[in-house]
Amino acid sequence: MSSSDRPSTDAGTSARMSRQRRRDTAPELALRRELHRRGLRFFVDRAPLPGMRRRADLLFPRRKVAVYVDGCFWHRCPLHATAPKNNAQWWADKLEANVRRDRDTDAALTAAGWTVVRVWEHEDVPGAADRVEHVVTGSESG
Repeated sequence: MSSSDRPSTDAGTSARMSRQRRRDTAPELALRRELHRRGLRFFVDRAPLPGMRRRADLLFPRRKVAVYVDGCFWHRCPLHATAPKNNAQWWADKLEANVRRDRDTDAALTAAGWTVVRVWEHEDVPGAADRVEHVVTGSESG
């Protein structure tokens, strides 16, 4: 998309969007701390497959488990998704493309023998860690 195809954005919105983190978000850090406390070790911000540009937030390569901590806005959480009023169609298209890319990533990894765990940013950290731990270890947690 060229810059001329993008909608104009006011300075405040532009500044706010530039502060959005791609990695090391608060929900991701909380999940990482909890999993580490439980003795699980993982890679951070790494592509599961060679040549794959889409990076997992947490990766357990020996177990072939990829964990994504999805933001409610960016990934269209069914409980908390919002629709911006300014440039509404552009945002709708952008966010829908994110969801399509998520499903494509899930399908590609599953086809390659990986298990994908998706965690919403609003999820209870111990509960999310239980789900991840169960998939990684194949047993019930604590």
